[in-house]
Amino acid sequence: MKKTGVIVCSNAGLDYIEHEYNIPIFRSVVIFGENEKYDDYTEISAVDFYNRLKNDKKAFPHTAFVAIGKMISTFEEMKSLGYERILCIMISQKLSGLQQAIGLAAKEVSDLEIIVYDSKTLSYPQAYMALCASKMFEENKSIEEVIKKLDFIRENHHMIFAVDTLEFLIKNGRLSKFAGTFAQMLSIRPLLHISKEGAVESLEKTRTSKKARELMIFEYIKEIENKKVIPFLIHANADESLLTEIIMKVKELRSDLTEISIYPLTPVVGSHAGPGTVALGWILI
Repeated sequence: MKKTGVIVCSNAGLDYIEHEYNIPIFRSVVIFGENEKYDDYTEISAVDFYNRLKNDKKAFPHTAFVAIGKMISTFEEMKSLGYERILCIMISQKLSGLQQAIGLAAKEVSDLEIIVYDSKTLSYPQAYMALCASKMFEENKSIEEVIKKLDFIRENHHMIFAVDTLEFLIKNGRLSKFAGTFAQMLSIRPLLHISKEGAVESLEKTRTSKKARELMIFEYIKEIENKKVIPFLIHANADESLLTEIIMKVKELRSDLTEISIYPLTPVVGSHAGPGTVALGWILI
């Protein structure tokens, strides 16, 4: 059986999750202006990133995925450690061109089987896939068994987002400038989700961020009815009191969810969602 390793991209936010596995990370780059560039997490953490946005209202970040040269170096390093196959669990192809770039990098590496898996998601569900795959490979599970598990997770999870500002969605092209400006004038806030195809789509539109969060909780509870799930809350530097409030409301409606993990939205994702974004998610057990 081939020695198989796992690689994930920084969109998964794996850096903020304690684990014991050797999982290299393809780090996207956060860019301010034309020349100010930082590798996600290692050069700019979530705390530093959101503080930057808070203290400098003119700062607007863009992102780029990891350079192909760094991908090749990572593959070569994994090969030197005895890995014969690499499973790259990547952000949804609908949200990034990273998967195509990996395909180009893979052509430059010999004697190493490289499989690119489209998670059709991002953030914690993507990180969870990487952790499950690493655990299964340590248990000598086959690549077919691992892919089957990843397919199950991909088909049986969901995230619903409530954004606090439309500015980042507009500037990053998620909303047209006209539609976004009109929505801001009317205090409209879209409730978003990651679709089955891995795209960010609008579920509903509400008035004010507060109402969007209330609708998020309502839709979340409706979705997980009669389901045994792993619940989680993701946020882009939202107030701690707000996070506590959301968790308390969820637990009031689903008292069996005794532990709801909280994870920060890593800078490269927060650059598009904007500060204050909160997301409720679940993974079917």
